[in-house]
Amino acid sequence: MYAIEAENLVKRYAEHLALNDVSVHVPAQKIYGLLGPNGAGKTTLIRIINRITAPDQGIVRWEGRPMKADDIQHIGYLPEERGLYKKMKVGEQATYLARLKGLSKSDAQKRLNYWFDKFDIGHWRDKKLEELSKGMQQKIQFIITILHEPKLLIFDEPFSGFDPVNAQLLKDEILQLKANGATILFSTHNMASVEEICDSISLIHTSKVVLQGNVEEIRQAHNQGIYRLRIRPTDSLKENPTYQILRSETRHDSMHLRIQKNVDMETGAFLRHLSEHMDIRAFEEELPTMNDIFIQTVQS
Repeated sequence: MYAIEAENLVKRYAEHLALNDVSVHVPAQKIYGLLGPNGAGKTTLIRIINRITAPDQGIVRWEGRPMKADDIQHIGYLPEERGLYKKMKVGEQATYLARLKGLSKSDAQKRLNYWFDKFDIGHWRDKKLEELSKGMQQKIQFIITILHEPKLLIFDEPFSGFDPVNAQLLKDEILQLKANGATILFSTHNMASVEEICDSISLIHTSKVVLQGNVEEIRQAHNQGIYRLRIRPTDSLKENPTYQILRSETRHDSMHLRIQKNVDMETGAFLRHLSEHMDIRAFEEELPTMNDIFIQTVQS
């Protein structure tokens, strides 16, 4: 089942074509990465899903039916350009924004207490937003985004401004939200985060979808037959028609190799061939990173 289906979306601003027949299907209770260079059309797609703007052509479906205006009550949106009130106290505006999403005042405050305690930031409740660091402001906005427990969460560069410790904290919370049943649309330039938390992705480039699918299946499809080996040191190591040695390095009592197999050779046969000629202590396939695939796809 899909939580959100964007079908054949077209959006033009004056002479600029922002989306050109874009279709994206986001499975329920999964984390879906929305990737692409700046200006590719990601923000336009997010704005259409949020009903901030309308497409010139195409349709957005919510749980299998055409999306309606009141469906946005079930969406939590964390934009890249944060938009909280700088002069307003943190607790007051969090409660106010939660009530706009349908929570009662008492429910909003109970949930705020939970999240403020969890993030250990309760002592900032009566501070104005402008008194907080950028990272602290990010935490407040994240809490406000998820407070009404929406079915769909849209995070646009959620780790921007965070140090590694707090970025990991947020990743853990996003994974927990998925485990609790939320669907997450995740827009980022951080390809390492995509590999860590995304189930599937769409890569948008020059207003069109140029790559789409399951993250691990995409990495396998771009596999270049590269392997890392750790073997017993030998003086007789030579090039072989079945593989090319890309790098070799001796460390302590082992030789570390990075090799690329002949494209026509199956992995099982390749490993058997290596084991006949080397004392293999470790063997690992090296899949291309999403960062490598992103660059290759965009530049091709």
